[in-house]
Amino acid sequence: MGATGKTALCICSVLFILTEASSEFIHMASLFHHGIEGKPLLLSVETHFPLDEVEIQGTWSHTRPSGVRATLVTFTKQTSITNMMHRNQLLFREPNVSLLIRKLNQDDEGDYHLNLNIEFHNKTGLVIKEERTVHVTVDVPVSVPVIGKSPSYAVVEDKANVTWTCSVETGTRVVFQWLRNNISMDPTDRYHFSQDNSTLFISPVKKEDKGTYCCVASNPVSQGQHSGNMELDVYYGPYNLEVNSGQGLRTGEVFTINPGELVFFECQADSNPPNSYVWISKSRNATQVITKGPRLEVRSYRLAQAEEYLCRAFNNVTQKHDEAQFTLVVASLGTGKEKHTQDGSPVSPLAAITICSLFIIGGMLLFFIRRACHPKRVLMSIYKRPLSEQKRPHRSGHEDATEDFGIYEFVSIPGKMESAQASCRSLARLESVQDMHTTIYDVIRHVPETPNHSLLK
Repeated sequence: MGATGKTALCICSVLFILTEASSEFIHMASLFHHGIEGKPLLLSVETHFPLDEVEIQGTWSHTRPSGVRATLVTFTKQTSITNMMHRNQLLFREPNVSLLIRKLNQDDEGDYHLNLNIEFHNKTGLVIKEERTVHVTVDVPVSVPVIGKSPSYAVVEDKANVTWTCSVETGTRVVFQWLRNNISMDPTDRYHFSQDNSTLFISPVKKEDKGTYCCVASNPVSQGQHSGNMELDVYYGPYNLEVNSGQGLRTGEVFTINPGELVFFECQADSNPPNSYVWISKSRNATQVITKGPRLEVRSYRLAQAEEYLCRAFNNVTQKHDEAQFTLVVASLGTGKEKHTQDGSPVSPLAAITICSLFIIGGMLLFFIRRACHPKRVLMSIYKRPLSEQKRPHRSGHEDATEDFGIYEFVSIPGKMESAQASCRSLARLESVQDMHTTIYDVIRHVPETPNHSLLK
């Protein structure tokens, strides 16, 4: 192997050692530190090599945000030399290469650089160089924030703007956040924030802006500090005007009430401050103020026909108003709510009345027919005759006058008339014409036990 090959092999070996050293010889957990003013800060460094087998030489230096750089301490494994200007501020204990800042102040912000040379005893002439840079910020904890509002009084929607401010007595790099009713607020076309969110500008104010406001202040060394709560009062309305009544039947803008019923109407609207209300009656293109206030009393017996009413709500602060119109009709609705709607009833009241009337008329007709015809009495007389009378032999005349003695009753059964009258002799042939549709004479005989006595007397 020539000299060139040996040189190349040596260079590769050194590069391999250097690559391994940079990943295992020293280690720092964080390269960025948030320090608290007045508190200590340790810039910790872990060494991954045996101190008895090496010689070390290094420095810690500080670069301020202004760009000025100064050496803080120079050290070896046995000794250290600290900058006289920082002697009471720094603590360095060899052979540990970590640096402790005893008490931070704003001047301690900036970058801290560690330069370390490591020489191994068993590898003469081999020196490993390590460099690390740590950035340090020094922050002051945030105090409880205080909020303010301008103007301090209640504002009118769509006409006023509101400016909120949040401030702290102490704290650096403070970040502010605004909450309304414990919900975070974000920028919109009406919500405008300053760069650090310490100011919130609302333009213009709306009804939905009312509520409880507070701000939260925080920085890298302080958890969120909440301010006190402050209310925003907004004058608005009237909105959602509506007329209601617990009586009668409502269909859209028409109220139907029973005759003689006393009805109360309520007029309501969302408004701050509360509205003033006026009730107006409209008839024949003329209007008349009836009463003032949210409640109206109407006596239906005073209404000769359907009338129109109007409720007008007015906000004295916002100078806005709204109106709701309705028509009042007097009609019989029954006594129960089931009379208002017939959806659940299979038969309407009119149909029920018609059926009942037909039953009554039919009953009356049947009664008069029975009184005029007496069909039952005739049939009963026929079927209840003695058997001997029904089977009596036929006779053509009055063979015995005593048999014709008695009381005669005439019963008429409608049917085809054979003759307007019949002689007494034809009565003897009654049995032979019972099945014919003609006039039947029924004879009821009362024959005395002694014929001689009945005739004489």
